[in-house]
Amino acid sequence: MQKIQQQILELLAKPNYKPLKSLPLAKKLKVSKKRMPAFRDALDTLTGSGAVFATRNGLLRLTPPHGYVTGMVKKAAGGFGFLIPHGEDGSRIEDVYLSRKNLGNALTGDEVVVKLLRHKGRKGDNIQGRVEQILQRATNSFVGTYFESGGNSYVQVDGTTFSDPVYVGDPGAKGAVADDKVVFEMVRFPSPARQGEGVITEVLGPRGKPGVDTAAVIHEFGLPDEFPDEVLEEARIQAQQFDESDLNERVDLTRETIVTIDPNTARDFDDAISLTRDDNGHWHLGVHIADVAHFVQPGTLLDEEAQHRSTSVYLPDRVLPMIPEVISNSLSSLQQGKVRYTKSVLIEFSPEAMPLHVQLQSTAIKVTRRFAYEQVLPIVFHPEEHKTKVSARVRELLARMYELAMLLRARRFARGALELSMPETKIVLDKKGKVVGAEAVEHDASHQIIEEFMLAANIAVATKLADKEISFLRRVHAAPDEAKLRSFAEFVESLGFKVKQYQSKSQLQDLLNQVKDQPLMRAVNYALLRSMKQAEYAPDELGHYALAEDNYCHFTSPIRRYPDLTVHRLVHRLITGDKRHEDALELVALGRHCSFNERRAEQAERELIKVKLLTYLTDQVGMEFDAVITGVQKFGFFCQGLELPAEGLVHISTLAEDYYYYHAESHQIVGRRTGKQYRLGDLVHVAVAHVDADRRELDFRVLSAKPGDAPRQTRRNKQDKSAKPGKSSRKKRGQKSAPTGRSKSKTSPAKRKKTKKNRSTTTSRNSRKRRK
Repeated sequence: MQKIQQQILELLAKPNYKPLKSLPLAKKLKVSKKRMPAFRDALDTLTGSGAVFATRNGLLRLTPPHGYVTGMVKKAAGGFGFLIPHGEDGSRIEDVYLSRKNLGNALTGDEVVVKLLRHKGRKGDNIQGRVEQILQRATNSFVGTYFESGGNSYVQVDGTTFSDPVYVGDPGAKGAVADDKVVFEMVRFPSPARQGEGVITEVLGPRGKPGVDTAAVIHEFGLPDEFPDEVLEEARIQAQQFDESDLNERVDLTRETIVTIDPNTARDFDDAISLTRDDNGHWHLGVHIADVAHFVQPGTLLDEEAQHRSTSVYLPDRVLPMIPEVISNSLSSLQQGKVRYTKSVLIEFSPEAMPLHVQLQSTAIKVTRRFAYEQVLPIVFHPEEHKTKVSARVRELLARMYELAMLLRARRFARGALELSMPETKIVLDKKGKVVGAEAVEHDASHQIIEEFMLAANIAVATKLADKEISFLRRVHAAPDEAKLRSFAEFVESLGFKVKQYQSKSQLQDLLNQVKDQPLMRAVNYALLRSMKQAEYAPDELGHYALAEDNYCHFTSPIRRYPDLTVHRLVHRLITGDKRHEDALELVALGRHCSFNERRAEQAERELIKVKLLTYLTDQVGMEFDAVITGVQKFGFFCQGLELPAEGLVHISTLAEDYYYYHAESHQIVGRRTGKQYRLGDLVHVAVAHVDADRRELDFRVLSAKPGDAPRQTRRNKQDKSAKPGKSSRKKRGQKSAPTGRSKSKTSPAKRKKTKKNRSTTTSRNSRKRRK
């Protein structure tokens, strides 16, 4: 094996080596099929020792020498950034602070090599580093507004990534005219010493035209849009070959009483439920999930495209599916009255809802009845009122589902699961994709029924695979850092609450229950959320902190998530006795890829919602509404409207009545003379002071701050003389002139919490799709 290790190291060390994934690397080294196990063992040894590391996309590189670290850049609005290290030797390395000077021209998402410096970063709380090499750009494609000046053409890139316009050659390229939104390829990235240069690749259309904002965000985030013709052709062939009368040795469940519960606007139904109870009081739950893996086979063009996308993207006014709609909305969709192929998780529970036995089967079902969420509870609580429209067996099924789900929910929290209460608001769009209003997102017991059954199925499948010692992509949620939990405990103590053991999840949930629907609910929930780590996909046995589970995976949504599709394939192997296992290194790379694309999709959704809200507010300067403080920094605080989910900045310079200083530990700024506080979770009454949709900036001005007050009606203050259009506490950039030098860095709003979405709102077409 040492010989193979040496061959790998020699190839990776060559000056002309172009990074490869593990299988192409084996092909390059001419590794025979017989020697593949030894090759994998050698590669595992090299990556485990830290000699070799895999990038986010699974590309293999030599680990830099001591004193250097590789990772992904996350750039802040202030011009500085952080390196999120890969941890090549398996260790968890803290983030590395990169000052504006040491960041160079690296951007968010770039894979870089950083030299670690001896001294600490900001306030001594992070190791400091300097970018030495950019290994891979996150993107070379950008979107912005086209203009001409001095006989040349420029693009002002949307957002605050670049302060100065980018030169794009002679005027009129691709037929662009002033104020068009365009896509361009960066030929030379801007740096402190030189101007950026690019070439226009596509004209999206005039700024403000319906659909241009969505197209701009799709290109900005590099989201795959239209499917290649050859992929669509494969999907059409699958549709032609599908014969619902051929059950293909599947267990026939088409006579069972089975229902689906989804949003009213849903089109892709990927899960269905059956539930019976025997004479001993034991529950027999069936969670039936669309068998997408039957139609999307490994190695096909359909599979390659699905892996490339790795998730469906639910934007406010359209969906970018992971799989062509002939499969996702038809062949795989569990439509009422249609025979559909499924993978079923059959779980037997005791009368107290303790799992006793799990069986996995390839099945065929026929959904008896489709329900929208809002239809379910009236039937459960008032069955007699619905007996003419809903059959007795379906009414009884819904009643059983409710009873078991509530038992499962109670047991889950008793085991130490956490649930944050984060009230949500969704925007409502007209047919042209423009904001016309907003409304609260409902999450009642009908949603909890499906949520509990999906969680039960995911846990059952993960436990089954783990018991068989099969490697798989887990959904992992690492425990928070103890220092962050300690800071959280100190914060809530300042609010008057005592958490004796902040490591205890039961005590944390008790606190969340205590503040539910109370004035300080938002402050406590926001602070705890900031203490948490992000969930991600990985084969590592890290468990799921928030769910209090050792084994957890995503299995229930293979139509829209690629990790679920990979788990379905493993379940099929388990059912058929196929003992093939997944390559460990490939799983690590796939987990990083899927996690990255998941976050990219969420960021694109948030960004488009922001753009649409900013467009709506452009001519609403002076509008007043109640908001909640979502983040506090030394330069001010961010807050988000309660009735309209727009997030903006209240800059500290606008709080002219006092001099405010920042308390990081207690998430607040405090007036030195008056003692007035603005704290995370507080309610404030604000007015829109400045809007810049292109820069994605929104500034508010505080009118009053009364933490705990009931929200007042949003209204337009037509008499507000101090809120002048175009006036902002942020320094404006010049868009209509050629770059003359670097402008001061701008502060952009922090990320808002996730919102749900569908075609006409930000709510997902399947409102349970934001599950853990």
